[in-house]
Amino acid sequence: MRAAPTILHLDMDAFFAAAEQASKPSLRGKPVVVGGLGPRGVVATASYEARRFGVHSAMPMAQARRLAPNAAYLVPRFAFYRAISGQVMELLGRLSPLVEPLSLDEAFVDLEAGGLADDSASARATGERLRRDILATTGLTGSVGLAGSKMLAKIASEEAKPDGLLLIEPGTERELIGPRSVRIIPGVGPATGEHLRRAGIVTVTDVVEAGEDELVRLLGRAHGGSLYLMALGHDDRPVVAERDAKSVSVEDTFDVDLHDRLRIRLEVERLAERCVARLRGSGHSGRTIVLKVRRYDFSTLTRSETLRGPTDDPVVVREAAARLLDLVDTTGGVRLLGVGVSGLADYTQEDLFAQAEAEARAEAEAQAQAEAQAQAEARAEAEAAPGDPAGPGTPEPAPPTATETAERHWAPGRDVRHAEYGAGWVQGSGVGRVTVRFEEPGAVVPGRVRTFSVDDPDLELSDPLPLVEGTDADTG
Repeated sequence: MRAAPTILHLDMDAFFAAAEQASKPSLRGKPVVVGGLGPRGVVATASYEARRFGVHSAMPMAQARRLAPNAAYLVPRFAFYRAISGQVMELLGRLSPLVEPLSLDEAFVDLEAGGLADDSASARATGERLRRDILATTGLTGSVGLAGSKMLAKIASEEAKPDGLLLIEPGTERELIGPRSVRIIPGVGPATGEHLRRAGIVTVTDVVEAGEDELVRLLGRAHGGSLYLMALGHDDRPVVAERDAKSVSVEDTFDVDLHDRLRIRLEVERLAERCVARLRGSGHSGRTIVLKVRRYDFSTLTRSETLRGPTDDPVVVREAAARLLDLVDTTGGVRLLGVGVSGLADYTQEDLFAQAEAEARAEAEAQAQAEAQAQAEARAEAEAAPGDPAGPGTPEPAPPTATETAERHWAPGRDVRHAEYGAGWVQGSGVGRVTVRFEEPGAVVPGRVRTFSVDDPDLELSDPLPLVEGTDADTG
């Protein structure tokens, strides 16, 4: 715990939704919800206007639509958000060499290490300057917390939202955090919070009054002792410049439960390819392959296999994931699949499997292709015959038509460009048509709306325009 509030926590305000409002003049001041738009989609971020209706992050999208039926529902544009995040992180890097990113829109900064602050006045001045610079660079707002510890700085930024700054003077910590829920303390998740609640411990003050001995009895020595110290306001965790990745993973939730075993296997292989692409992009290799399967009844199974050495070979990861799938019962249907790699290294050793298994792999792939073709033909016959739609052997839904595929291509929120009308974004699509609003971030008034055929040759997807004129919006 520092004697001066020189740890800064920045949290951008409703980041994804705010970025969409800033880039789409017609949405400014209106409820905006960003997330998966399918039947099982989840809210990633809701604008403050949407939050007034009760919409919040991690809420099922179907529930959000019931609460705020007139909100704008958009797919995430992660490349766009990463570009803005890069601008923000660059500004933070100018303050100190010790910047600890937590996500695209959140980070800790050690102002003391940057030599910019050693007391409350200089820390506050630095925080206010940062907020002005972020607004000027990105057109977005962020909230800043300043305190003598990471825990308190994060609490302060949450209290400052939206678009504010709160500095916690050393010596006033107990007064601020005492009435708050025990869940604000790092390491207290839903399970620990419920365990404490059953013991009558609900607030931070309750934690202090319970005493360290009681907390150790309830949670164990390490967790109980740490919780007691943090409830007193003591948090000596340093700001770490680089948070080493422990794993890389990807997963997909499906709109309709998957029953066909071949289809499930193909999805696992596709996820393995995506996972390796992300693994290579981070400059890592890994030795433990993890498969995640969430079944029709929401039960979640994980299986893992540790290789003899780290690899970033897509074939090795794909085959390991397929072997793990053989260990899982998918009867009844699968709603989510995920593939991950852990045990990461910052270099790639020579693949221990590639040479020894090259011939076997080629033979296995040829056999798999033959089996896939045979099963596809059998499935086509099954889909052509009448059957029980509720039975466990229900065939997969028919593949989408060309028009349906085109409509999904034009998801709400995506950037487009028309040969005649210029830049715009998709408002929606259906029955072979796509509706586009043509406007740019700097426009004063909302742009005009026009409708086109989904296969209009003059309409194409495009890269986002920068939020602030003259800034670099390269999305890679």
